[in-house]
Amino acid sequence: MSTPQAEIGSGFGARSTAADVLAGLDLTGRLALVTGGYSGLGLETTRALAGAGARVVVPARRPDAAREALAGLAGVEVDELDLGDLESVRAFAERFLASGRTLDIVIGSAGIMACPETRVGPGWEAQFATNHLGHFALVNRLWPAIEPGGARVVSVSSRGHHASGIRWDDVHWRAGYDKWRAYGQAKTANVLFAVHLDRLARDRGVRAFALHPGGILTPLQRHLSTAEMVERGWIDEDGRLRDPDAFKTPEQGAATQVWAATSPRLDGLGGVYLEDCDIAGPATDGDARGGVKDWAVDPAQAARLWRLSAELTGVDAFAA
Repeated sequence: MSTPQAEIGSGFGARSTAADVLAGLDLTGRLALVTGGYSGLGLETTRALAGAGARVVVPARRPDAAREALAGLAGVEVDELDLGDLESVRAFAERFLASGRTLDIVIGSAGIMACPETRVGPGWEAQFATNHLGHFALVNRLWPAIEPGGARVVSVSSRGHHASGIRWDDVHWRAGYDKWRAYGQAKTANVLFAVHLDRLARDRGVRAFALHPGGILTPLQRHLSTAEMVERGWIDEDGRLRDPDAFKTPEQGAATQVWAATSPRLDGLGGVYLEDCDIAGPATDGDARGGVKDWAVDPAQAARLWRLSAELTGVDAFAA
């Protein structure tokens, strides 16, 4: 039985920070992997986990920049990984598996948003390839190291998933590109990935979650011009936030993924979409403020996406 999309009364909320949700938790002896763990929300996630005693592996497309950003953090190591390059994913996974270590937490926090039309690998649309397919291949290749009986896999999605379900007839946007709908499809894929991974892995005691971290201005917006952000009402012409209360701080934005990865309140649960440090309810028609769209938690679509992803990447840890 899948976990219902209904709040459980976590005691935390939109303004809780990663430090808040970790208060009283000791992660000593646990090993976490955080993609994108050296910038934006990923950096705050790494800091919080390391501060609670975990060791953290940060695979990075720019390892020198990652080492600089993470300098001084005890228990953190950096390796090279480009999620848009399946050979890079394979090489990183092989290096990690050769270390003989096991993972208690995997957080897929790296991503790109609303980029110009870009092709990677065999002509794949970059947002779908990087945000979804790269993480799909990574988790499947690392599966032998993911600790049974308690590990969690966390897929960082977005409320942007409201913009598009999976375009089954053209997932790579070859018939006309829309950067925001392409982002929406990739974020829907992040949720569907968690839904099906949880179904496949729960008997081994591994649970998966997806989440919306909240609205936060971070380097994720690097592909947007100032004019675009002004038009969307995020900032004014001088670059100041129009409504500071509409955005979370990075520390607040990291809270939901840290909560997903560590909270005892989620023991025995999984395969759900979270926001504001709780399980989200269904999205209401015409209300874009929150909740999860049906298309993102549909088990049949989740299974279909898993099959497609395995075909595209050539990796499936659960193949018969």
